[in-house]
Amino acid sequence: MRSPDAIAASRAPFRPLLAKELRQIAGGRALWTMLLLLCPLIGYSFVQAVSLYGEASRAAMQSPSSASSLSPLDGVLVPTFGAFYVAVTLLFPFVAIRVLGHEKETGALRLLIQLPYRTPTLIVAKLAAILAAWLIAALPVFSALAIWRLLGGHLDAPETLDLLLGHLLYGLLVGAIALFAASITESAATAAIVTLAFTIGSWVLDFTAAGRPGFLDWLSRLSLTQTLRPFEQGLLSASLVGGMLVAVAAFAALAAVWLPTGVSPRAKLARSLVCVLAAGVVLGATAQLRASLDVSADRRNSFPAADERALRELRAPLIVTVHLAPEDPRYVDLRRNVLAKLERVLPNVTIRLAGERQSVIGRSAEDSYGIVEYDYDGRLDRSRSTSHREVLPLLYGLAGVPPPQPGRGEDYPGHPLVAEADASLAWFLIGLPLLIIAAWWWSRRPPALNLMSPRYGEAS
Repeated sequence: MRSPDAIAASRAPFRPLLAKELRQIAGGRALWTMLLLLCPLIGYSFVQAVSLYGEASRAAMQSPSSASSLSPLDGVLVPTFGAFYVAVTLLFPFVAIRVLGHEKETGALRLLIQLPYRTPTLIVAKLAAILAAWLIAALPVFSALAIWRLLGGHLDAPETLDLLLGHLLYGLLVGAIALFAASITESAATAAIVTLAFTIGSWVLDFTAAGRPGFLDWLSRLSLTQTLRPFEQGLLSASLVGGMLVAVAAFAALAAVWLPTGVSPRAKLARSLVCVLAAGVVLGATAQLRASLDVSADRRNSFPAADERALRELRAPLIVTVHLAPEDPRYVDLRRNVLAKLERVLPNVTIRLAGERQSVIGRSAEDSYGIVEYDYDGRLDRSRSTSHREVLPLLYGLAGVPPPQPGRGEDYPGHPLVAEADASLAWFLIGLPLLIIAAWWWSRRPPALNLMSPRYGEAS
């Protein structure tokens, strides 16, 4: 039989709690200050991206063959969202911390815990408020997308939504980390330092560990920055999306463990260890997911459609042995142009990096360095090429199947556009900031119902 407290918690309405969290995060200055700072930052990045894209488009008009390299995803969207990424990394933690840090500093957390709500329910409400804060903070980015369309620019829906999803998951992850940091610290300032240690530490990992062999390469994959790169390339990966969702849930669970005030630190540490171990097991399971979807308009993450149909018929195991060091630029090209695409399309493929323990200098003098061996069902061939145009015929020869005929109309046409977005700076520097100030003034109105007041118990 459930206790009276459990019954009361199950019957407690969620809407007043969510309204209280939304009003609290909107009533602070952090969200509106971040918005005001985002306006010129995103506006300037967008104008510069449109200007550079216009210059490249002028060159494409003189040489139509180069138009296929003009993608709004690379030329406009990624630079614009890059400014938003920097703001979410450095400024959004201060917004997210307010949903809990302000209550701990004022003592309101003790009253909140006494309300008939379960701790996970409180955390869910705070995560919902963080999500709402991210959506509000993304208004300048949505404005840039709307202006790009008004200028006549092209937006491919799948790749644009994929990029939005990546930044949304990244924002939720930063918010969950901030929520956990606020739960283990006593002040908002300390929580901000802990959160920035996670986010800025990711940059340090990128600069020092990326491209290094062995443990450093594995460590670099834990960087938060790495999570956005597949989305920026138009790739929707099930393992990446699942991993980010698991990380968000893990940090939220840790925040729920450390939120109650009447539990001993030893018990909290034991529960935290259980959460970390469970998250590690689930992350290991999601890492095995190979399903992915190439949503880029130019199919940059895939072979031509005719080749993909032919490769899916190759059921025998393929073992690829690469005699290159991980830091060799040729391996980077081979990975991007051939290996990653093979892993996505072939049902049974194994990649072995024979030169992972050697440096470029140490291996360059050997005859085998630079050779890539392809072993398909016991038949072996070698190549030094990093282009799929030479590797795929080699695989077809090993499999004993004729190369497919190239399809027509599969080439990406590109979307050149010569446009000027300088006039839009007036919106980012004057129009949108005035609307933000008006919204901030409106949010400071006194609430109609205070969740902490004695009258709340009568209303509920």
